[in-house]
Amino acid sequence: MATTIYADWGGHYVKLTWLPGINSPDPALVTSVHGVCIDQGKIMLVHVTGRGFNLPGGHVEEGESPEETVIRECMEEGYVKCANPRLIGAIQVSHEENPKFDPNGRYPLIGYQLFYQADVAECLPYLREHECTSRIWVEPQLSAYVMEDHNLAYLIVEEAVRHADALT
Repeated sequence: MATTIYADWGGHYVKLTWLPGINSPDPALVTSVHGVCIDQGKIMLVHVTGRGFNLPGGHVEEGESPEETVIRECMEEGYVKCANPRLIGAIQVSHEENPKFDPNGRYPLIGYQLFYQADVAECLPYLREHECTSRIWVEPQLSAYVMEDHNLAYLIVEEAVRHADALT
């Protein structure tokens, strides 16, 4: 079921709609890709400098598929080798009501953040070589007490856990 909230991203008023089970949208509209890495019933969160604990993720690089992006981002931010990334949904990010939207800027008027559930193939020593300062493993039901994000993040974690449980 789609769920919509509004968020203030640095003075930008955006409409966010969680779309579980969506098929992958046009790659040109994908603004970022994120992963819910599950290992032994716990999810990995990374501490992103300036943003707190969150799911690993980032922008798709030139020539990279979303699946390759989530695998790379989980490794770069969490030092976790992930396998079998499965798209569980997307957040539609709409700037239609954002008075500060720049039509010539980096982001489309309506874009998508893709979310994948991935298996942990290997957890490596944490080296802090990128923008994240630490990683932690938490029980999914406690993510709301640790993550510093909007309410849709908790729905995403729930969806990832349901998806992983359905596979076992």
